[in-house]
Amino acid sequence: MLRAGGIVLGGSLVSGSAAAADGDGSTTLTLLSYNDIQTAAAEDKNFPRLVTLIEQRRAAADGPVVVVGGGDEVGPHALSPISQWRAPVDVLNEVDPDADVIGNHEFDYGLDPISEVTADSEFPWLATNLVDSETGEAFDGTESTNIVERGGVSVGIIGLVDEGATYGKTNIDFEAEGITLEDYTETGPAEAKRLKEDENVDVVVALAHTGIEDAEALAEDDTDDDIDVIVVGDDEQLYPPEEVDGSIISEARARAAYLSEIELTIEDGEVTAWDGELIEVTDDIEKDSTASDIINDYRAEVSLDSPVVETETPLDATFGSNYHRETNYGNVITDAMRERVDADVAITNAGGIRSDSVYGPGEITGGDIFNTLPFPNTVVSLELTGEELVEALEGQIITLESGTGQSFGEEVSQQTSGVRFEWVPHEDADELVRDVYVGGEPLDPDDTYEVAVNSFIANGGSGYPLEDKPVVKDTGELQATTVVNYLEEKETIAPTVEGRMQRVDRDLPDAAVTVDGNGKVVAQFDAPDDVESVAEDTVAVWTPDGDTADAEQVVYDKDDETIVVRVDDGELAETIGDADDGDEVPLNLYAEYESSEYDHIYFERSRLNADVAATVRRRGRGRAGAPGR
Repeated sequence: MLRAGGIVLGGSLVSGSAAAADGDGSTTLTLLSYNDIQTAAAEDKNFPRLVTLIEQRRAAADGPVVVVGGGDEVGPHALSPISQWRAPVDVLNEVDPDADVIGNHEFDYGLDPISEVTADSEFPWLATNLVDSETGEAFDGTESTNIVERGGVSVGIIGLVDEGATYGKTNIDFEAEGITLEDYTETGPAEAKRLKEDENVDVVVALAHTGIEDAEALAEDDTDDDIDVIVVGDDEQLYPPEEVDGSIISEARARAAYLSEIELTIEDGEVTAWDGELIEVTDDIEKDSTASDIINDYRAEVSLDSPVVETETPLDATFGSNYHRETNYGNVITDAMRERVDADVAITNAGGIRSDSVYGPGEITGGDIFNTLPFPNTVVSLELTGEELVEALEGQIITLESGTGQSFGEEVSQQTSGVRFEWVPHEDADELVRDVYVGGEPLDPDDTYEVAVNSFIANGGSGYPLEDKPVVKDTGELQATTVVNYLEEKETIAPTVEGRMQRVDRDLPDAAVTVDGNGKVVAQFDAPDDVESVAEDTVAVWTPDGDTADAEQVVYDKDDETIVVRVDDGELAETIGDADDGDEVPLNLYAEYESSEYDHIYFERSRLNADVAATVRRRGRGRAGAPGR
């Protein structure tokens, strides 16, 4: 095969090697693909433009065209609680694809409704390696393969999923439901060979809802090169068509932002050349009017365009932020949950915050909230011991040294309210979660706490060990509705990051200081061996309540391997607040630094921590920081 590929930003495909080889008995087959429509299904934006782009590329093709999807099309989206799968399916029926693959978000509405999803679809949904345990055939409502005869070319299409997109991202026990997940690296090549040998197809296209890394493994295990093209979904990567071990692999990111176009030259029943691009869906592409009408009719039923609140700070609903660190929008969501049930703590999973967008500053609508919280999850509260709470928090930590950490960086993978803690994202850490405070008080491992969560993680979703914990309250209220109601009571909001989840890579020695409101507080620390430099503007002292005092001066002496930090005593006294004379207040110093050991994927620098015991000394009858009398 010839190798070609790239991205067209706001343009159309320029014919290359495949088109050039057309002629003398050859046929150019154009394969168009999309994946992970998700939240775009509820917006009159990219999705209707994608419909138009597909029709444009169909019309421009020099030969037969096949259109396929890579899964995760029918959820999650802001209309999920109202239309469920119907809005995206209605639009996809206008596209008239030749096949799509069942991905994990097709299970958002449960296992049984899959047959309703497929019944409403005017195209087949494939599940080649997710089969009925008794018959070995595709499970109820799905098909194993689809063969498309078009323009003298026979195309066999299969649909594959991996464990991460089934057991890893749903609450369904497939084995208990009588469904077997076969190894996609075995079933895929075997079915491709059968299609070519027994069904005489010219081209095999695998719709792989597995992510790029597993798709590359599939190509490697397809030793006879029977799979010609692998259309990928799930990990939402921008992956222009590329040949890997004899298969062409492509992924069009997500949310109708791109269309993958691959031209295959077919000669004597074989692919002899190819060319491919990703085409960006831009605002200058006209919306398909039918698709827009479908989406807007559903939106009108639930007033998604009504304003809810004004935000003075941008609300960060991006995946990168919410998986890796505390966000101001994560704080809004969990604060709303905690207030709704009057709980001690609230937790929500990072994967439950969708759209991968930033909202504001400015007006926030109900549709914005439902777009970021599109799942039909409700708010419940559970009774957990302190020990169980820590176990739940620890279960979400992704270490830098893990496989996922090496690909995406260390992750905290959740957002919280009412609880503050440090997380240490390294395999050799004694504790992944430590220094836990609830309501400003140290956590008691034997005490019980009421913890607000969404129903998905209450049932064990995202790996939270909560499915058998006592339920205190079950609101039956959608998580998105809880947040909307919480925000409607406010005219404006300006949420910030408050230090609820503090990342720590290395520890400095403990320190003790006296705070009397006068002069300066100075502390000196021996630096760890991997410190190369300290980012002075990142050094600050934090209280258990989240108040901070920035360092006035920081000196790192590389020869002596010491770090000296100076803080204004008056500012620190004000930060501590109303502590009485003689009280000892636990503080934490955090500082970012360049490490000679850690090579971070997501974060710019490593992070230091020192526990600081501050003894309060009051002058006369005044409070710390005020003149005595």
